[in-house]
Amino acid sequence: MNKNSRNGLITFIVIIFIALGVCTYKVVQNKKSTSNTYNGGTITTYSNYSKSYSKIYKNDYVAALYIEGTIEEYNYDYDQKWLLSTVDSLKYDYNNKGLAIFINSPGGAVYQADELYLALKDYKDAGKPIYVYQGSMAASGGYYISCAADKIYANRNTLTGCIGVIFGSSYDLTGLFEKIGIKSETIHSGSNKNMFNYNEPVTDEQRKIMQQISDECYEQFVSIVADSRNMTYKQAEALSDGRLYTAAQALNNGLIDKIGTWDNMLNDLCDEEINKPGIRIVEFHKSKKITFMDYLMNSVTEFSNAQTAATLGLPKSVIEDMNGFNSYPAYLYKPD
Repeated sequence: MNKNSRNGLITFIVIIFIALGVCTYKVVQNKKSTSNTYNGGTITTYSNYSKSYSKIYKNDYVAALYIEGTIEEYNYDYDQKWLLSTVDSLKYDYNNKGLAIFINSPGGAVYQADELYLALKDYKDAGKPIYVYQGSMAASGGYYISCAADKIYANRNTLTGCIGVIFGSSYDLTGLFEKIGIKSETIHSGSNKNMFNYNEPVTDEQRKIMQQISDECYEQFVSIVADSRNMTYKQAEALSDGRLYTAAQALNNGLIDKIGTWDNMLNDLCDEEINKPGIRIVEFHKSKKITFMDYLMNSVTEFSNAQTAATLGLPKSVIEDMNGFNSYPAYLYKPD
């Protein structure tokens, strides 16, 4: 074994041991969860409301739902199936009188954002109010979901808006492959079946196809903003150039209703919409359970992507995008 191979093997073994240590710690931490659960979520009852009122309305409650992380089907912070199931359960729960949503997300996929938005609209059609509180960021898909609310509150340091659509990225690596002697060919039928793959240039026709899809998603987003914020389409479109807004800017432009704290919003919801100022607030959190194997496989994938990127002289993000080239989800996402 030559020196470079031996050093590479030692580096790989060290990385694996580090990953094992991190995995073991996080798995142990994940086991420290409360056994008091509802629909897979942890329940905590607020205690900073009047006890005299809570006795009167002891069977009624407002649900506090947390939407955090990148919006997609599933990741460590976000679980679409759990969220939809929880919203549906709350809709049919007679004792649930309203929904307070905390959002801290840079955005995510159009499909999941719209699916959750529609589920929340359906909840509201049952005659129950929804108030949204935006945390440090409620951008793009995070703002999209916010539009289901009766009122939107934000922290004074919130970044929100970013109303726009990204529909994939294309990397044409044919020149690089030719230079370093790599040949990559995809056999396909249909002139556009292989579009946006890294081994073929993008044609003008393919750009037009993708732009039309992106524009359609964008028009849907802008229409939702206009409807939610009582604006005309043109007024909403003028605000929808993809930029982030501070909380003060969002308030001045009519994208949110109020700047305040989470407790301010809860009090307003209970007082103004439900008219029960002492009602219980029950929190719902997605249970975060990731196995040792999940951590290990993620570490190995990260290491593999980094090695490939270093070999080709490319950013690791390009390799990650290339690995998923055959899917083209539209994203309501704040770019890094």
